Parts: sequence; C-alpha cells; structure tokens
Amino acid sequence: MNRVSSLLVVLFLGAHLGFAQYATAPKYMENPIPELVLAFTKTEGYRHQSIEKGVRTLRELGRENGFIVLQTETAEDFNADNLKNFKLVVFLSTTQDVLNGEQERAFENYMKNGGAFMGIHAAADTEYDWLWYGKLVGGYFESHPQGTPTAKIEVINKEHPSTAHLPDIWQRTDEWYNYKSLNPNVTVLMNLDESSYEGGTNGENHPIAWYHEFEGGRAFYTGGGHTEASFDEPKFRQHLLGAMEWCLGRK
Repeated sequence: MNRVSSLLVVLFLGAHLGFAQYATAPKYMENPIPELVLAFTKTEGYRHQSIEKGVRTLRELGRENGFIVLQTETAEDFNADNLKNFKLVVFLSTTQDVLNGEQERAFENYMKNGGAFMGIHAAADTEYDWLWYGKLVGGYFESHPQGTPTAKIEVINKEHPSTAHLPDIWQRTDEWYNYKSLNPNVTVLMNLDESSYEGGTNGENHPIAWYHEFEGGRAFYTGGGHTEASFDEPKFRQHLLGAMEWCLGRK
C-alpha cells in the first residue's frame, strides 16, 4: 500500500470514528463518507510562498463543507490506483514540468473517466510541452507586471457558483498574469480591466477565471492566489469554494 492509499484509510476511519477535526463539520451528518480532493503542489520552477497558506485554506473549506483535502508533492501519486479515489485534483501554483509521460497518461485517463481539475494561479505556469494540459488548464502564463497591483475585475458571468456572490466590478490586489495559448472553448467568468492597472498585455479580452467541460471531466481555472493575503479574503475564499463545489458536481 503506497503513502497516499495508507493515508486514505486513516482519514476514512477518522471520519467515521469522529475525530474532532472532522466531526465538527456539520455536513458530514448528511454525507458520512466525505469526498476526497488531492491538492498537488509540486514545483520545478518558482515556488510561491502562498502555497502552504493555500493548502490550509482548502483544508478549512473542506472541513466546513464536507470534503477532505490531501496534499502531495509526489508525482508518483499520479497513477490509476490513487487517482480513482479522488473526486477532484487541484494544481495549486505548480510550476514547470511536474509529471513524467506515464503520470501524464494516468491523469489524462482520470479526466476521461469523469474526473475533475482545478488550477490555481501558477497552474498556468506548468507543463508547457504537454499540449493536452494546456487545453485543460485553458491557457499558459506569459508574463506579469512587477509587484501586486490593485486591479478591477469585470465579473461577466454570475451564473456559476464561483462568481454568484461577487459584485459586477471586483477590485482586488494580486499578481495579474498575462496569458498565451488561450483555449477558445472555455466559458469566461471574469475579465481583467487593463485600464485599471499597468502591465496588462492581453487587451480587452483578458480572462482571469474560466471553466469548461473537457474530455469527459470538468475543469476550472482562476488566476488569483499569488499572495498569502488572497486566502484570507472572504470573497476569494468563496470564489474557491464555489469552484470546488462545481468541480465536485454539487452545483
């Protein structure tokens, strides 16, 4: 039994035996077997300081909403036996080449069998030579302005649970990516107003969050999450939760 599989057994027993960390989640009474989410945080390039804060936030959201988040930086966990246990796989600010060919094929099969993917921030700075992944995530990182400017986000679709709570114009501070190789088949939820900050290069069409159905599975991406402070923002946390619940097929 490998490392992740062993941990799954412990977590399932803990949930059923009423460990305090999980028993306090009210929705566990409705769903006695929590859904499992894998947070993948391996980096082969720049490593964001916000990764660990992001993992803690995803775990908090899970405890409050009836799912369990496990973190891994081990690419070997991308195999059929492990992946079939997870309802959702989150790439949380991964960078560069994080999976080999066999692991890539395992993840492709996971998605084709109804899996779900969610990319946060530098997930777009990942696997440039894996074209399938580029279509899955929806676009690749190209550049970003210096620092973390405050910008205006145009919320153009409020029918999705990740944006239903947001104002028409959402002003926030983060590191704003410019993108290349954008997948035209995604549904854009939010667009950056480049007139509100300096350094944007995508023009009027500058998506910053989107979703799509992809080869049998569901995929969502959000460009926010560079700063640790992002994960303390109530609106951003709700944005993440809505995205995860959509990926889990709840909404």
